[in-house]
Amino acid sequence: MAKEQSQLRERQRINLKEPRRYKVIIYNDDFTSMEFVVIVLIRVFFKSEEEAKALMLKVHHSGKSVVGIYTYDIALSKTQKATTMAREHGFPLRMSVEPEDNN
Repeated sequence: MAKEQSQLRERQRINLKEPRRYKVIIYNDDFTSMEFVVIVLIRVFFKSEEEAKALMLKVHHSGKSVVGIYTYDIALSKTQKATTMAREHGFPLRMSVEPEDNN
């Protein structure tokens, strides 16, 4: 009896999606200096000096601002780096990571 080889291939559905993105939010406080916030925005979030100053003023006047939108790991890493930097300089700078709205 002859052997028959099957040419049947299994199809797999792979649903690839863009990774969810997260907002890094910085909050205003009465103790962290404006100059230090600008330094953090430049060194950690790679903002230009003009962008950093504008964001710092927005935070100062409105109480908080989104400084960037990243994948979860990057958002968490940047938040931790900025918080560590602030603590080393004696500032209580507060930041959070929140899911981006997918409207």
